[in-house]
Amino acid sequence: MSNTNLRNVRKQRGWNQQETARRLGVSQTLVSFWERGARKVPFRRLTQLRQLGMELNPLELPMRNMVSPREVDYAQELSNLGYPGFAHFQGGEPNWNPAELLVHALSEKNLDRRVAEALPWLVLRYSEMDWGWVHREAKLRNLQNRLGFTIVLAKKLAVQKQELEVAARLERQEESLRESLLAKQDTYCCEGMTQAERKWLSTRRPIEASTWNVLSDLQSAYLTHA
Repeated sequence: MSNTNLRNVRKQRGWNQQETARRLGVSQTLVSFWERGARKVPFRRLTQLRQLGMELNPLELPMRNMVSPREVDYAQELSNLGYPGFAHFQGGEPNWNPAELLVHALSEKNLDRRVAEALPWLVLRYSEMDWGWVHREAKLRNLQNRLGFTIVLAKKLAVQKQELEVAARLERQEESLRESLLAKQDTYCCEGMTQAERKWLSTRRPIEASTWNVLSDLQSAYLTHA
């Protein structure tokens, strides 16, 4: 969460840093570090902060540092972030920063098709995510093609919705990724597809997928929940 948010909530409740530290079970010095941005609030403190009545913007949630895929319930987390396609899974407040959830999902070798279809929505909805962090993590994991493809689909959705400011923001992210485009063909988190499927997609995929060297038939027109 942001240091400004923590400070504002503390002051709204009339607490000084010592009182806040007492309620959280930490030192006043640590609270001071958090508020000044000298240290990040760790993920394990989320529940305590919410119990103190602090509203947490998903974009300000602390990173989990890429936990095991088995620990991620994508349907649940996307639902908590507002994705209508998984509305029936909604069960609480968001626990994942959208930026990290995006990178984690794109890192999957084989991702449920319904989850993959939700990723352009995630980019569209949270287009102000920490893109510097996303780009760095994507390059470390050779995910540039998958990320670029996701961004271009989200950009087309933004144009369709007349969200021109969002479309311009995503256009900048797409352009910044172009120079790191990987020559090797990738799938859209579907590495288990057969050679016949790969051959078919290589000649019939949409232009967006071809541009980003991704074997996928996904198009913005099919993303009904976005």
